Amino acid sequence: MSDEQGRKIPMIEVVIDTIRVSLMSQYRVVILKDINGDRYLPIWIGPCEADAITMELQDVTPQRPLTHDLLKSMIQELDGHVVHIFISDLRQDVYYARIVIDVNGRQIDVDARPSDAIALAVRAKVPIYVSEMVMERHAVQPDDDVEQMMGDQKPEVDEEKLSAFKDFVNSLDLDDLDDDEE
Repeated sequence: MSDEQGRKIPMIEVVIDTIRVSLMSQYRVVILKDINGDRYLPIWIGPCEADAITMELQDVTPQRPLTHDLLKSMIQELDGHVVHIFISDLRQDVYYARIVIDVNGRQIDVDARPSDAIALAVRAKVPIYVSEMVMERHAVQPDDDVEQMMGDQKPEVDEEKLSAFKDFVNSLDLDDLDDDEE
């Protein structure tokens, strides 16, 4: 991809690591993983888009084409094919994406929501890229990094609270549990 001045935009290839459900809202989060590293990019998406992505990843064929199936078919009928998708920016908590389509040797890039672009990418089986700038600013790394940063330091344990808990557990009469079940 190139910017308006024709400069190459550095891109990081990612794969879908997982799609998770929020316990606090109706939204889902798709987690994209850097294929060459240990960075993860979470993107909140709607339930319909999450279902569309999940169905394709699990090889579930709907009775009738979903919107993303229709889009893929239309591109193919117009003698085009999806080259890749590109998550290009994050502004004011909104991600932006581009769908790059080749039509008779001419590349067209179309603005899209990342969720729709990802749903199309899994159907077209094309790479998903994220701007290096977006990954640097918004990707997260696993909790293992926290352990490595702590090194030999171990979290402090409050022995007094721990011994109170041990005393409580030891005071339980667990033999009575078997008698109640009979």
